[in-house]
Amino acid sequence: MSELHFNPVSFLPLPVQCSNSPVNESAVCASVQSLPDRFLCYLSPGAVANLSREEALGVAQRLGRSCPWSKEMPGASLELQVASSLLRNLEDFSPAVLAGLGQAALGLSVSRIQENIPEEDLEAALPALGRVQGWRNEQARAVVNKLLQSGYQILDGQSLAELGTLVGGLNSSALWSLSPEVVLEAIQLPAFAQHVDTLPCALKRILVEKVSSSVARPAELVRLIPSTLASSIPKSLLVFGEEMPNLQDLNNKPWTREQAAMFFSDVVKAEPDLSRLSQSVLQGFTCAAAGAVGAERFQELARVMRKKEVRLGQDQLSCLLRMVTLHGIPQDWDTYPQDLLLFLSPSDYAGNCSQFFINVGKANEDVLPREAPQRQQLLLEALECLGIPGTQINQTNAEMLGWLVCELDGDYIRSSGGTLLKDLSQCGSFLPEQEEAIRDILSSGNTIFGPPSAWSAFTLSELSGLIPVLGPSILQQIPKKAVTTWLRNFAWDSHLSREEVATVVGGLLPRRHKRAEGCPADLEITKTMLDDELMPTNYMPEELLRACLQNISVENDLYLENELSKILTYPFSNPQLAVLKEYLDKRYPDGYPEKVLSAVGPLLPLLSPEEISTWNMTGDTLAALLKTQPSDSLASAVIKRYVELGNALNATALDAIGTKYVCLLNATELKAINPSSLKLASLNPSACSQETKNILYQKAKEAFSDQHHSPAYYELILPYLGGAPAADLKVLSKDDVNMNMSTFVTLRRDSLMLLTPGEVQGLLGVQLPQLAQWQSRAPVREWLALQKQDKEKLPTDQKTTAIQMSHVKAMSSAPLGTVAMVFHLLPALLLSFLTVSILS
Repeated sequence: MSELHFNPVSFLPLPVQCSNSPVNESAVCASVQSLPDRFLCYLSPGAVANLSREEALGVAQRLGRSCPWSKEMPGASLELQVASSLLRNLEDFSPAVLAGLGQAALGLSVSRIQENIPEEDLEAALPALGRVQGWRNEQARAVVNKLLQSGYQILDGQSLAELGTLVGGLNSSALWSLSPEVVLEAIQLPAFAQHVDTLPCALKRILVEKVSSSVARPAELVRLIPSTLASSIPKSLLVFGEEMPNLQDLNNKPWTREQAAMFFSDVVKAEPDLSRLSQSVLQGFTCAAAGAVGAERFQELARVMRKKEVRLGQDQLSCLLRMVTLHGIPQDWDTYPQDLLLFLSPSDYAGNCSQFFINVGKANEDVLPREAPQRQQLLLEALECLGIPGTQINQTNAEMLGWLVCELDGDYIRSSGGTLLKDLSQCGSFLPEQEEAIRDILSSGNTIFGPPSAWSAFTLSELSGLIPVLGPSILQQIPKKAVTTWLRNFAWDSHLSREEVATVVGGLLPRRHKRAEGCPADLEITKTMLDDELMPTNYMPEELLRACLQNISVENDLYLENELSKILTYPFSNPQLAVLKEYLDKRYPDGYPEKVLSAVGPLLPLLSPEEISTWNMTGDTLAALLKTQPSDSLASAVIKRYVELGNALNATALDAIGTKYVCLLNATELKAINPSSLKLASLNPSACSQETKNILYQKAKEAFSDQHHSPAYYELILPYLGGAPAADLKVLSKDDVNMNMSTFVTLRRDSLMLLTPGEVQGLLGVQLPQLAQWQSRAPVREWLALQKQDKEKLPTDQKTTAIQMSHVKAMSSAPLGTVAMVFHLLPALLLSFLTVSILS
């Protein structure tokens, strides 16, 4: 009789006679082979450790074809561990065996692929292996490298498509070496097109560039590119000119917001029925397209957006609200995008205030930045509406507040006891005073969850959103069994980062502990241990990990090296990561090899710029390291090393650097960027130094010069306008761009000061009323002061007209219906010119 271990979260009635041991302990049941297929998905590795080779193969094949194998499913990691344990018992990996494994092939270690499977067997089993979903990059690379070394050639689209899900094993240089015709042929094969969805961004971009170089027109590119690659098309390649793509081709692709903005104007001009536009196309609305929509169609556009649940950003919603209220405040707000309510006041809403805030609570809170004043304004109005005099919130009120609960300060959290905990668990982040209040409430034990010492895995699951704020004092009170059960069965659904889960693991270490003396026999580092994502929980304190790494066998040492990328996704605490770094430093005294570099992301915070300066950096390595979002100093060292080695800052490298790190590039590096590369990259340097913005603007202007007279030019040049000289802004003011204030206030100060009121009006267009909200803030304050110094710039007869104006609609935290709301705040001389001009 084999010992079976079942995933305690399954709660499945076993059709076998088991012992009376608890569900989270080992259950002694009938043999593995007698279990129905559906129960195999809930085995643990210990249940299959002692099977014969024939039994292991049979169970692995059943496991591969019967289990869901979804990363989003509980137990998916257990399935992988079980598969790894089963395949370690096998020696025969013939084509028939490999083909029969199905998804269980994911249990193949890199070492097994490299050392135990002949090249000819891999190639013979390629049709089956290419259908397996979920290969890690290291596994796919091991298979593909072995195929290429044995003579496998990619000569046409079919041979590329045969790689299937293993295509991610090709590196950038291998993809670049393929002819555009090969890639074009492959992406038109449906089976291959669906497999590229999981490729790294850099590889997707290379495929897109290959396809674009083989077609003559952007419309043809849209028709041919599969949906899985559509979001990787550079927006500069989506300028269609006179030849628009078929509407169905556009509707069927999942565009990003920035991509859709490139063709939104052209689409709405050509399509009389806005309801025919997809959600993906509609999200491309910008204020620059206001003229294309036409004032009379904005009500229709807004209602269509509500029906299709289009998600818009803050600037888009701000403009949309301005346009739908041009002729008065609608009474049927429930037919408009719900997120518009974030910019309204209850008095603008036809229903009662309670219903207004119930709807606000369902809106997308991410539209407003955490520090946005509108959030606190909405909360104050909601508390007044609900008639809450003190600081105590009951459950009914919390449900009405929705996400506004996340804005409540520490006093409200403490006064409300545990009432708000489940609601707060849905908040993405907290202010320090909120975190302190949450810890006070939980530590008291006066909640439905009881004291931390009585918590279970289910408690942690219900409070998963609060786990990052618990702190060591609470974590150390939680029973270790509850934590490990939660880590095994619930952490997959918590949306916590590796670092946040690692904090929980670190909390398992008691404040006082005995120093480790050697490596206990039951903690010897084996392949089974290295495959277990809860490995960190076994090595507390970190001295245990150090001692056991010192005694690791040669075979398991090689296994650790090959599986490093997987192992470093485990929730190791920072002290444990430091031990792993020590181990790697001793193993590679002359610097980490490239196969290790792509996996060391979690170790980056422990590395120094001096260490990084010894690495051999490729484009793939650059992308892998920066994807982990290291600190600016480390990212700068990574980029510096990449450039020092003579690598070009091409479009792929620029996309890897991205908006987050583009400001780290120095003037020499910026000037080395080819405009043709910038044209294909997606950057926004608005937060960079003025020197950086100036350099990149000139590069971008050259890159998009062939589109200078196209309506899409503004969307292309928009991210770089912070470096535009006054002369270029004056030209732009004649193009009805309806510039957002968020862009206007980031323009070069010296350029802005040279603009006349008429040119400012030309740039802002329908956004002009928002100028009032900035009249006391830089740089608008300085620009207004400059206008006062030259009163002769305004015609005398307009001064009287301006003073008489008392009704101007503007975006504000005050009700839209309030008369004489904003413009009287502006200096009268400037107001007369701007308001009369824009409203005439």
